[in-house]
Amino acid sequence: MDKPTRDQLKSEVQRLRGYWHPFHEGLLDLSPDYLQAYLRFQNAPAEAGNLEPKICEFIYIAVDGAVSHLYASGAARHIQMALDKGGTKAEVLEVIQLTTLSSHMTLEAGMPALLAAMRAAGQEPDTALTPEEAARKNSFIELTGYWPEGADGLFRYAPHFVDAYLRYAEIPYAEGPLPRKVKEFVRIAVCASPAGPEPQGLRRHIDLALRHGATPAEIADVLQLSSAIAIHTCTTTIPPLMEAAVQK
Repeated sequence: MDKPTRDQLKSEVQRLRGYWHPFHEGLLDLSPDYLQAYLRFQNAPAEAGNLEPKICEFIYIAVDGAVSHLYASGAARHIQMALDKGGTKAEVLEVIQLTTLSSHMTLEAGMPALLAAMRAAGQEPDTALTPEEAARKNSFIELTGYWPEGADGLFRYAPHFVDAYLRYAEIPYAEGPLPRKVKEFVRIAVCASPAGPEPQGLRRHIDLALRHGATPAEIADVLQLSSAIAIHTCTTTIPPLMEAAVQK
């Protein structure tokens, strides 16, 4: 198969990615083979056609906007592309709300560690729930399908925080317009992000997505889309490399 010319490769990037970035220009000059490989890597989920184009953009919004990455220009670009592809403002807002639930990862890692440390120090944690607390827990599970690890301890050790903590997650599950499996796609994407993968949450939200009708191929494409933010290494380093080379 013949290699594309520079103009052909540039046109293909613009057609498939919807924009042309300085890092594309730099790779076109320095390593067109790598640029072509990147394009195939990025475009594989779109070629597979398992996910609607707007859902692909939702995944990019989630991984760009996650607190572990916060790539503002990419998030803005993919918000616009999601709207251009038929997404609504309410859907994008729900993606953002679901993305902020990475806050639960801190408590899910920290509370079990706190309870374990208490036991090691000879302090038996008090995690017994009152009937009202058990009902609050069950209502959360009924809505979201899971219970954050260690959250029983929050009722005792963070009583002024626990209801807000749970409500924070409940709002996008109860009120948002996205289908349930798409909600889980967003959670999968954030948990799978190369900026900070979280295996326990990833397994949980994959399980929930399957329970709500997702196919393995759809989930595999979500993982591919999430992994794609690794290219932001090039996005941020290739342009200054080109500038430095000109100045030499």
